[in-house]
Amino acid sequence: MSKKLKKQDLKILGKTTEYPQRPEDAVLETFPNPAPDRDYLISLDCPEFTTLCPITGQPDFATIEIHYVPNQKCVESKALKLYLFSFRNIGSFHEAVTNRILDDLVKAMEPRWIQVKGNFKARGGIAINVRVEKGQNPL
Repeated sequence: MSKKLKKQDLKILGKTTEYPQRPEDAVLETFPNPAPDRDYLISLDCPEFTTLCPITGQPDFATIEIHYVPNQKCVESKALKLYLFSFRNIGSFHEAVTNRILDDLVKAMEPRWIQVKGNFKARGGIAINVRVEKGQNPL
């Protein structure tokens, strides 16, 4: 049986928003999975992701898709939004940023399975799409 979530367990939701300047400054809060004995899919679509080109400093725009089967923890959506927002200030190649998002989510949640897709808008005539995953999808 999962632990019941209490309002005081979450530190970000319902508070004045402070935007982290770097991913290291962001907190990926989690909450107990309400159905830890069942496999089910959670999908999060983040269509307003931005980061900076590490060479030119120009902004890169993407949709980040996150699909996961939780184990004991789920990621809290406002904490995820602030974490993703923090990439606006750093330079990173598309491949690196997509892999980093996956690694940070795995560290925070330890899901049964997770996939992160970075669908980056075309710049210079080429759109780059990166898909990374960890584990075996049980569904």
